[in-house]
Amino acid sequence: MAGDEVITDDGRIYDTDRITFIRGHLTQLQRATAEGVPVKGYFYWSTMDNLEWTAGFGNRFGLVYVDFKTQKRTPKMSAEWFREAAKQNAVV
Repeated sequence: MAGDEVITDDGRIYDTDRITFIRGHLTQLQRATAEGVPVKGYFYWSTMDNLEWTAGFGNRFGLVYVDFKTQKRTPKMSAEWFREAAKQNAVV
């Protein structure tokens, strides 16, 4: 899920579209397992923002914002949401 995120004045990245995207996938995964589909796990592809071959450094895909100049990493709101979902083993 590509986004155009920026760090706001309060130091956070509000990537609510990514949360909606991940929640939708996990909800369908939960439905599939309830119907007997053997799922062994779920892997979110991009933990951190990085170079994407088709988008360069423009769009951001990760759960963690990377300042490409300083390499500082800042967890996005989606990282916090995903951590809670994993901790509770439930779509929250």
